[in-house]
Amino acid sequence: MDIEQIFKNNQDWVNDKLGIDPNYFKNLANGQNPDILYIGCSDSRVTAEEVMGVKPGDVFVMRNISNMVSNLDLSAMSVIDYAVDVLKVKHIVICGHYGCGGVKAAMQSKDLGILNPWLRNIRDVYRLHRDELNGIEDEEQKYKRLVELNVQEQCVNVIKTADVQIGVRQGRLTVHGWVMDMASGKLIDLKIDFEKVLEGIMEIYRLDKEEIESK
Repeated sequence: MDIEQIFKNNQDWVNDKLGIDPNYFKNLANGQNPDILYIGCSDSRVTAEEVMGVKPGDVFVMRNISNMVSNLDLSAMSVIDYAVDVLKVKHIVICGHYGCGGVKAAMQSKDLGILNPWLRNIRDVYRLHRDELNGIEDEEQKYKRLVELNVQEQCVNVIKTADVQIGVRQGRLTVHGWVMDMASGKLIDLKIDFEKVLEGIMEIYRLDKEEIESK
C-alpha cells in the first residue's frame, strides 16, 4: 500500500464525516464512553470496529497475537483495569478467529525464537485440553477447536483479575467468548458455560480481601 494514499484516504474520511455532521470530530474529542472492551487478535484481516459494525468511541480495543490475556502482560492488565475501573465498560469480549496464525504455529514443534514464550501460552491451552483435542482426527477441526478453547481460557484469565471479579459479582460486568469465521465473516458467540468451566477452580482464584471488595 502507498503510504501517501493513507493520508488521502484519511482526508476523504474526514470530509465524509463532516458532511454528515459538522460537529462530528468536536464531539469525538470530548471523550469516550464505550460499553465494550474488545480483546482480539492483531491479524490484519480482523478489525474490531468493522467486524462489529460500530463507530469510533463505541469500543475500547486491545489486540495482540492470538488474543491472549496473560497476567504477566502489563499492557493487558492495564487495559482491563482502565476499561473496568475508569471507563466502566459493561462487557468484555475475547474474540479469536479461525485461521489464526498464532494458534497454528503453537500446534507445531518449530523453534520460533522470540515468539516461543508467547506461543507457550497457547501450548498450555492445548495441554489443558489434550484429551479432547487428541481425540479429534481431522487436523482442521482440531485447529478450529483449539482456537475456541484458547478463547475460553483467555476468558478465564480475564475472570481471574480482581477488577473483573468484582464487576461480575456486582452484576455490572459480563464476559463473552467469540470467534470470527474468516470464511463467512460471521461472529460466533461460543456461549461458554462459565459456571461449568470455573467449577472447582474459583476457590483458588477468588479474591475476597476487604480492601479489594471495597473498590
